[in-house]
Parts: sequence; C-alpha cells; structure tokens
Amino acid sequence: MSQPSIPKGTRDFSPEVMIRRNYIFDVIRSVFQRYGYLPLETPSMEQVETLTGKYGDEGDKLIFRVLDSGDYLKGVSEEALQSRQLNSITKSIAEKALRYDLTVPFARFVVMHQHELAFPFKRYQIQPVWRADRPQRGRYREFYQCDADVVGSDSLINEVELIQIFDDALTQLKVPAIIKINNRKILMGIAAAAGIADRMMEMTIAIDKLDKIGEEGVMKELAERGFSASAITIIKSMLGLKGDNREQLNHLRSVLSANETGLKGIEEIEFVLNKLDALPLASAKVELDITLARGLNYYTGAIFEVKAEGVQMGSICGGGRYDDLTGIFGLKGVSGVGISFGADRIYDVMNELNLFPDHAKQSTRVLFANFGEQEEQHCLQLVRAVRKAGINAEIYPESAKMKKQFKYADDKHIPYVAIVGEEELKSQTISLKHMQSGEQSKLTIHELIARLQD
Repeated sequence: MSQPSIPKGTRDFSPEVMIRRNYIFDVIRSVFQRYGYLPLETPSMEQVETLTGKYGDEGDKLIFRVLDSGDYLKGVSEEALQSRQLNSITKSIAEKALRYDLTVPFARFVVMHQHELAFPFKRYQIQPVWRADRPQRGRYREFYQCDADVVGSDSLINEVELIQIFDDALTQLKVPAIIKINNRKILMGIAAAAGIADRMMEMTIAIDKLDKIGEEGVMKELAERGFSASAITIIKSMLGLKGDNREQLNHLRSVLSANETGLKGIEEIEFVLNKLDALPLASAKVELDITLARGLNYYTGAIFEVKAEGVQMGSICGGGRYDDLTGIFGLKGVSGVGISFGADRIYDVMNELNLFPDHAKQSTRVLFANFGEQEEQHCLQLVRAVRKAGINAEIYPESAKMKKQFKYADDKHIPYVAIVGEEELKSQTISLKHMQSGEQSKLTIHELIARLQD
C-alpha cells in the first residue's frame, strides 16, 4: 500500500505552525478593524466566467478548473475529443473554478448586493486562494490572502490609509519593510512616450518580470514581442531612473510633459507622498519604483508592492486602484482600491528572521499535573476557575510520573505547571512551577490567576 500524500504545492500545518499563523492573522485582522473595515467571506468556487479575463492571459492559465459533477463528458462532441481541442473541452466540462484571488469575487459580491451596501463600502477578507503555479519557496498553489478593499470612492485618502495599514500591521509584526509605489497612469505615459500606447499591457507584463529575469531579460522579452529598438531604449531609460522620490517625479514630469495621463499619475503619487510626509510611518519606508507594474489587467491608478528587508523573498504584500472592476459585471462607475497581505510569505519571513514572540509558540498557559483521583477532582475545579478568568489551561488526563507530565508541558511549550499534591490540598494552595527558570511558588487560586494574567 502506497504512503498517503498531499497535492504538490499544498501543505499541512501542525498545531505549532497554526498558532503562529493565527498570530499573523489576528494582528492583520485587528488593524483592518481599526480602520473601519468589515469582515466578508465568499465561496471557494466561482463560475469560470467570473474569473477568466480579469488577470491577463498569464493569470488565466493559472486558474484551477473544477470538473462538473456526474457525466461531465456528455456535452463534449466526439470531434472535440478526437482532435483534443483542449480549450473547447475544458469549457464544456468545467463550469466552476477555484478562486484565483479575493478581489474579483469581491467585485462580483458588490454587484450582486449593491442595493444592500452603504458606499463607500470597506471590507476585509482572510481566505485561501488557489493558483496552478510552479511551486517554489514562497510560492504555493494554495495560500492565504488577507485583503482590505474600499469601493465607491475616488478619494486618494484611501491610498494613504492603505499604506498606513501596511505600516501598522508590519510594524506590529516587526517585519522590516519597503513599500514600493507606482501608478499605472505613469506607465501609460511611458508607453505613449515610447510610441506604443496601444501595447501598454504587453509592456507591463514584461516589466513585471524584472525581479525574476533581470533588466536584460525584460529587454529581450520586449524585443521578442516585436517592440522597436527606439521604444525599448525609452523604456530602458525609464526603468533606470535614479534619485529619491521627488527627483524621480521631477524627471518623469519633464519626460511626460506632453502626456496628460502620465502627468495625472505623477500628480496622484505626489498627493499620497505629501499626505504621508505629514503622517510619518512607524517603520516602513515608501519608495517610488517606476519598474513596478503588477501584471493584473484591472489596475488603473496607484499600485503597491511590499518587500521585506533582510531576506531573499518576493513581494509579501501588494495592491492598487481599479476604476471599473465592477463594470465587467454590469455596475459602471464604481472605483475601488485595495491591498493584500501574503500571509504565507510573511510567515516565511518572520520564521527566517526569528520574529515570532514567545507567546506565539504556545496556546496553553498552564498545565495542572495529575496525582490521582482526589487531587484530580480538586484540580478540575481549579482549572475551571482559571479558564473562566480567560486563561488557557488544561489538566493532564491521567495520573502519571511527573517526568512524563513535565515532558508533555515542554513538548507543547506550556510555560507553567500547577502542582497540587497532598500538602497543597491541606493548605488549599497551588505550587506553580515556571518551566524555563525552574522557579516554584506557592499561591492561592486568586494569586495564581493574577500571576498568569500578568
């Protein structure tokens, strides 16, 4: 009999890992709520037509289709089967797909429930998504996203607050970060300056691979896509901009002076940066990055990407402005902007940099040792009192050697063991042992609760 296994690109999460993952989720969730975002969940599966055409050709290839139930081949012609017309066959046998991200399902939700919502509508969503990508470090086929979006508002104040959310959450998690910002309107202006305005999406798809294939690889891909040498020269000069945020913007303003769309993008970036100057971030740095493209079709304005410092990892967060994502579902003129935290990559970064606090390694605060029937009955009452005080506690389920019970506490990273033997029963006290230091104190139940709540 073969050994059980799981699909490539997916993972099991042990209790110890889940405690740490939940720590990340709890921090991000608390920050979302602090800024007025409300929780939302959407189904794991969507109709295929809901998802396709929203992420570009490359994104569409990574969508996991779900086979129809029953005799899914009944609607496929013999001719299609014989000629192996895969696109035609797939459309006939898979009407549903696993969601690729949380933004498109959110747009679908807004359109379906538009008459029930108060606009601007701010929601957060923490759920898994699936992509048929090639698994590698920091890239999985099933992973969690933690999204916050606001729709029904054109105000750039939303962009300012979303950058603050990045900063607040990552500061609390102690992840050193650089928030990179750009604007799709600037990229449109660059495309126009290069004489390829009608091929802007092709340009951004290539530029978006800069981190993976380098500048030479991007230039090669542009040439293979049929871009002229003069267009590639202009694009290359834009990608090589140096200087601080203001110096880069001033250079862009001179280069894009004849392009209204490009100038609008510069103006929007300046608005955000000026607001942030008056509201200094706690720890993250904000950098203008003209090479930032984000290959998703639906972005139209500001775009964001966050990189962790001190570790080799792709972006850990991203996002941007989309002016008409709901329009593809029939609701025109509803602008939105959102961000996404990549919880799995943040976990990997925190693990590598040893950033998890001690309390993110254990869930039980105190273990009551078990010495036998009489002591067990008394400890059950004490455990109940400790739990009612909001402290995570458990009792060892059977009388066993103390060495075995202490090992159980060590294995589960439980910091305290409460000991109630014959002497403690008589004095109505508890001996509380700190497992790391070995220090032991005799306390009443009220004193024990107070100690554990410190």
